[in-house]
Amino acid sequence: MSAPAPGTDGPSARPHTAQHYSLAPAPASPEGYVAPGMPGAPVTGYEPVEPAPRTAPRRRTALAVALAALAMLVGGLAYGCAPLRAADSLGWLAIAPAGLVALPLGRLGGRNRLLPPLGALLAAGALLLGQLTEHLRRVHADGPGPRGLLHDTLATWRADLRPLDAAFYAIAVIGGFLLTRRTADRG
Repeated sequence: MSAPAPGTDGPSARPHTAQHYSLAPAPASPEGYVAPGMPGAPVTGYEPVEPAPRTAPRRRTALAVALAALAMLVGGLAYGCAPLRAADSLGWLAIAPAGLVALPLGRLGGRNRLLPPLGALLAAGALLLGQLTEHLRRVHADGPGPRGLLHDTLATWRADLRPLDAAFYAIAVIGGFLLTRRTADRG
């Protein structure tokens, strides 16, 4: 029985609740019996399964990074060896080396959080290598100057930089990052 709770206006208007007692006897159960599903109940038909052996993620990550570096070299050389007459429209193909770099990083490297930024850097490196290869071909076709082939290549590359090249590098960086992350999610 509950006592009325005095309030600011006097006793409570809640109805009184009654105590319930059962007169039924407690169910008889054998000694040591535990109902199924209760803690301590024996489980039948359960045999633990051995966990599958895990592959070493470092080896796969190292292989992914090595293949991505190789893809950077191949993509950069392919980008730089495109026909010279297509040089003006070639910048929009900056996503192709990013895709080549992202494929091994995402598929083999998995969801390692360091691989998407690495994919972005390698994609930008592939674009830089491609541009330097293109300028090297131009300087070699014109004949190297008195300073040397490498110095002339870097000088013509710096002289040909345009504001649009920043957009191409942004495409390569963002594409390398996002494609690496997406291929890791699908793999």
